[in-house]
Amino acid sequence: MHLYENQSFPAIMARMLAVVPSDVDKREGSIVYTALAPAAVELANMYIELDINLRQASAQTATGMYLDLRTADYGVTRRPAAKAVHKGLFVNGNGSPFDVPLGSRYSAGKLNFVVTEKITVGQFQLQCELAGSVGNAVTGALLPIDYISGLAAVTISELLIPGTDIQTDEELRKEYLTTVREPSTSGNKADYRNWALQVAGVGDAAVKPLWDGPGTVKLYVIDADQQPASIQLVEEVQNYISPEAGMGDGKAPIGAAVTVVAAAGIDIDVTAEVVLNGTRTLSQVAADFGTDLTAYLKSLTFGIDPSVKYVRIGALLLDSAGVQDYSNLLVNGGTSNISIHLGEVAVKGTVILDE
Repeated sequence: MHLYENQSFPAIMARMLAVVPSDVDKREGSIVYTALAPAAVELANMYIELDINLRQASAQTATGMYLDLRTADYGVTRRPAAKAVHKGLFVNGNGSPFDVPLGSRYSAGKLNFVVTEKITVGQFQLQCELAGSVGNAVTGALLPIDYISGLAAVTISELLIPGTDIQTDEELRKEYLTTVREPSTSGNKADYRNWALQVAGVGDAAVKPLWDGPGTVKLYVIDADQQPASIQLVEEVQNYISPEAGMGDGKAPIGAAVTVVAAAGIDIDVTAEVVLNGTRTLSQVAADFGTDLTAYLKSLTFGIDPSVKYVRIGALLLDSAGVQDYSNLLVNGGTSNISIHLGEVAVKGTVILDE
């Protein structure tokens, strides 16, 4: 909606010319028309700028720095990009676990990683030096940037904490609207979820109050990829919200016994026979369907109705480019919806498509 969309150059010129005496030549190209036209252009531009400024005053339409200014009034700030953290495996020439110095650096092409924390013998946390999701997909071998005597090989084994890009306008707007519409009140459910989201790498959280009696709270956490949180991410959330039960040393109020756990991943396995229309290969169809299935499952995470719908998966398959029809569709071995309960998150399992 634009408040000044009718304030165009022709409309402004028509109003200006209307007050000029009728016995004066007002045709385009006349002296009067030529004299008024530049002012009408400037006024039209002014209305455009005024409309933009009005839109930037509302959180629902503001963008960029103007959205930042609006949300900051309510203590909501744009989350910066966060660095990915992987588990690195280090071995010597005999293939035995090998300890390396903290702070040592390793390269994976254009990305570098630094050792930040020891997990166990020969296993360390490797933090990407470049913030953002770009560091999430790195796998395989790394090369040491500086020579380390005795080190034979370095391998990334798993992603511990996903890196995240700087919060987009839409993500910031959603967080702001949630904050003002579901205000925090000294330890309510909205508080615990918002506290969890303040930890880098957390994608969402579900709260179960009084799960083990009065004063107890359980928090189920997923990462930025909407997968069950790693042990390391769970520990960070626990230490941020309540490092010691009931003591009030973190965000949680005194007396609250908070337990943070990873959400339980429920694998969604899909098998089906497909009839192709000849435009794409079976492997291409399987890859596209797998991507669409992942997106669908993510849309259900911690939602009002998180159950996985059998017919929805069928629709996704039928809508896949290259698919003419399908038969014998099974989801987790059956043809029923898959129930997802509080503290659970549906994740893509195996996808097997045959012709």
